[in-house]
Amino acid sequence: MKCYAYLLLCGDGSYYAGWTKNLQARVAAHQAGRGAKYTRSHAPVTLAYFEEFDNQHDAMRREYQLKHLSHQEKQHLCKAKAKP
Repeated sequence: MKCYAYLLLCGDGSYYAGWTKNLQARVAAHQAGRGAKYTRSHAPVTLAYFEEFDNQHDAMRREYQLKHLSHQEKQHLCKAKAKP
């Protein structure tokens, strides 16, 4: 089963890291105010970055790594992924 680790860019410029089995539904939940408390209070949110994994364990491990990156490292990661 595919799982995802992701970064959301919040309305105040901060980032939120998470993991999910259904990326589209989870992002929609965050955007509708049904996600984490953090994203509800820092709306609006947009998907800035994601990685796909074959299992939940790897996605959760990557989420942990993303949560511990500095703001600058998260920005760099999102910009690097966006380049063709």
